[in-house]
Amino acid sequence: MTTSRFKKSVLASVAVASMMLATAPARAIVVYDPTNYAQNVLSAARALEQINNQIRGLQNQATSLLNDAKNLTSLPLSVLGPMQQQIRQTQQLLNQAQNLAYDVRAIDQEFAQKYKNIDLNTSQETLVNDARSRWSNSVGAFEDALKVQAGAVQNIEGARGSMSRLVTASQSASGALQAAQAGNQMLALQSQQLADLTAMMASIGRAQSLEAAQKAAAQAQGREQLRRFMDGEKGYVPANASMFRN
Repeated sequence: MTTSRFKKSVLASVAVASMMLATAPARAIVVYDPTNYAQNVLSAARALEQINNQIRGLQNQATSLLNDAKNLTSLPLSVLGPMQQQIRQTQQLLNQAQNLAYDVRAIDQEFAQKYKNIDLNTSQETLVNDARSRWSNSVGAFEDALKVQAGAVQNIEGARGSMSRLVTASQSASGALQAAQAGNQMLALQSQQLADLTAMMASIGRAQSLEAAQKAAAQAQGREQLRRFMDGEKGYVPANASMFRN
């Protein structure tokens, strides 16, 4: 082999190798950087922590909304209707008071006429009729007092049932609003019982006052009738009485 042929062979080999390298696919070279990897891990951890915090915040908000919904839930039980009905019944009994009613002007006028400023110069028949009217007022007042007392006693059972239901509803209340409403209704129930007690005491006091006034008027009228008996036109003249005939 001559020198020229050898050179040509080498050049051909180099050209083929160059062509092969030019047509071969390029491959990337991966370089590992520990510092960059650690920073990426820390960034991912921080992002995950932020996501967890947001999730916990949403959960807290949901719980708060649920609690607010419970606190705003109205109490399904109401005893105001029965209580108002009982109060109306007691008021009706008071309005049915006989003769002298619970009216300041009427009492002032009729009391002055029949009890305070009695005309003792009227006829005997009028005096008797006035005394009978005063006695009727006293009897009617005691009857009215008994009716009011009976109504108050009848309301006790209804109040007991309402209180029992309210206590049960309060103990099972799901929120602050239900507990507050149950407490308010309990106070209203106590007010209704106090109203019954007030009405009962008023009716008893009315009866006692009329009875005392009736007795005072009867004493004044009795003295006048005794005076008339003693100082009448004929008067009382003692005389001898014969027990046996001869």
